[in-house]
Amino acid sequence: MEERPILPSDVHGVAVRRRFPGLANQIKHARRFVERQLGSSPEIPTATLLTSELATNALTHSASGAPGGKFEVAVYLAEGWTRVEVRDLGSPELPRAQHRDPYDTSEHGRGLDLVEALAAKWGTEPRDGGLGRLVWFELTWEPGDALPAA
Repeated sequence: MEERPILPSDVHGVAVRRRFPGLANQIKHARRFVERQLGSSPEIPTATLLTSELATNALTHSASGAPGGKFEVAVYLAEGWTRVEVRDLGSPELPRAQHRDPYDTSEHGRGLDLVEALAAKWGTEPRDGGLGRLVWFELTWEPGDALPAA
């Protein structure tokens, strides 16, 4: 699982990506990967939560969760801004927020609602070559802000 720099085409910032096996135990590794890329950003807790939601969706709702499946996480980073993309192997349906009743106690179906509520922007698009899709979110913060030292 090598981390490789990538050249963004329509996005600014420095980018790194990593591919993960399509196994539920890899979601924690995807969160840690994003956390490492963000350094001392104050948005680490939000970025790791949303990454977990998108990676879980990739495994649950696409071929990425099938035997031999995989998913990829890309992190773009610039001062005061990040974009995280989760690329999966696709399914027939496009992901969308559910807009559930806040008092609904269902365990599932809230991931994209969280992304929509917490991200500055988010979206989904087919992957180049038509195999799968990517779901992304962007977070912003005041340049110079950092997490408090532990």
